[in-house]
Amino acid sequence: MSERFKEKPYTTVLFIFLLSVSLFRIYYIQNGPLDLSPDEAHYWEWSRRLDLSYYSKGPMIAYLIYLGTSVSGDTVFGVRIMAVIFSAFSSILLYNLGKNLYDEKVGISSAILIQMIPLFSTFGVLFTIDSPFIFFWMLSLYLFWKAAGIGLRTKDLNSESQNSNPHISSNNPPTPPLEKGGEGGFEKGGHREIKNFSLVYWCLLGLSIGLGLLTKYTMASFYLCAFLFLSLVKEHRKLLLTKGPYIAFIISLLVFSPVIVWNINHDWVTFKHTAGQAHLEDGIQISLKSFFEFFGSQLGVITPLLLILMAVSIWGLRKKREGAFLFWFSIPVIAFFLLKSVQAKVQANWALPGYLTGIIALSAYYIRGFYSQGKVTKIVIATAILLSVLVTAVAHYPSIINLPVKLDITSRIRGWKELGAEVTQIYKQMSINRPVFIFSDRYQVSSELAFYVKGHPATYCINLDRRMNQYDLWPGFNNLLKYDAIFVQIGDNTLPEKVAAAFKKVEKRVSKAYTNKQIEIRDYSIFLCYDFKGLKEEKLENY
Repeated sequence: MSERFKEKPYTTVLFIFLLSVSLFRIYYIQNGPLDLSPDEAHYWEWSRRLDLSYYSKGPMIAYLIYLGTSVSGDTVFGVRIMAVIFSAFSSILLYNLGKNLYDEKVGISSAILIQMIPLFSTFGVLFTIDSPFIFFWMLSLYLFWKAAGIGLRTKDLNSESQNSNPHISSNNPPTPPLEKGGEGGFEKGGHREIKNFSLVYWCLLGLSIGLGLLTKYTMASFYLCAFLFLSLVKEHRKLLLTKGPYIAFIISLLVFSPVIVWNINHDWVTFKHTAGQAHLEDGIQISLKSFFEFFGSQLGVITPLLLILMAVSIWGLRKKREGAFLFWFSIPVIAFFLLKSVQAKVQANWALPGYLTGIIALSAYYIRGFYSQGKVTKIVIATAILLSVLVTAVAHYPSIINLPVKLDITSRIRGWKELGAEVTQIYKQMSINRPVFIFSDRYQVSSELAFYVKGHPATYCINLDRRMNQYDLWPGFNNLLKYDAIFVQIGDNTLPEKVAAAFKKVEKRVSKAYTNKQIEIRDYSIFLCYDFKGLKEEKLENY
């Protein structure tokens, strides 16, 4: 290892760092305090019913969880191992992009920094759509930079070829070679080889964007960022006249086409849901509350000092080609969601892709020349990184500072295993007399019960004046006449009349979930329902 460090110090440090982080995360997944989050449990439910697409998201997350659980079983580790893998590979891509844009110092600083930021470290443990989305966005950034650099070099060679032809006169001097960061390494193979490499990268870019779209629809913002960069950076504008970008666009749509096919057969429910999430029917309105909530959430998930340093870095580097690339793949995304938050609620993680190039900008602008910075700047940089590490540590082990349950966001992903154990006992007892099914009025509860009740039984989700979800597209329980059932709600509630009318007899039990320090997290109402009589089905119109 010492010999390798002498020859390749940066990659050696990166390998050791990522290996250490990954081993810790594997240990944490198996021994940490967090149950599966409701979203993870719901995506696991999808993986038990593989399809071309799903109600609210594309199919990628289901396929990846299916792969993980096929190897490691239907366990928390089986669901989350892909988060560890994708996080490590995202760092490797960030390293390579930083190195291509600037140098190895920027690359390794970026690759390590992303693992310290609360927003990104979370998705190295929890496997939701953002874990693979980060990877596919990074892969697309890398491929776009390669494709654009080689494509630009191809155009340069065309110009040089024309200028060298004695039958063609031109007063324009030959286009200079690319700056460092362009892919001049392919020059030696000649014009045809460079052109072929350019088309290969554009095709790979289309594949990567398509896979990103199958993961999260926010990937579509990559089109906007790429167009702005190619249009507004003069040096790259001529690439819009080549076929490469359009080939990438067409390939990405072909890869995404299963979602379109699925929606054609399901009344376009995904598009209706997305429109509802975007609050398009609300029209133009001003909500300062949602704006400040979103802005505050960004300070929390990135940490204040890092966010400020990122903003300064992106702005300070914007005038050079590499800096313009970072700028146009960052600011449009963040600005869009900031403006959107004025109209309606925006989740803290929606602007996530805009910070990936911000990490590289921060590394290039501040960290690369850390030792040449002034004393105050050094203190600010060190404090920003230390604060980010501390917030990340507390997010993993919130008991360190004894956060109240209401302020502890991890409390939402605790207490599910205990609920599953209790419902398992009730399920066993009730199943002695007749078949039993399990249901709730929230997909989150139904999904958690499907995972944590022993045997992973099929669960259902009743509509009690809620919006549509994936359970409504799967077979319901209305044909399970004469069955007994277990109905679970969050909170100490009275039984809804609609549910009470569907059974001959109902008993209620209240269960409580606690932290390791016996602090109450939440109540659950567990209703033992006997002799299902049937339920009137209602048309769902809220998406």
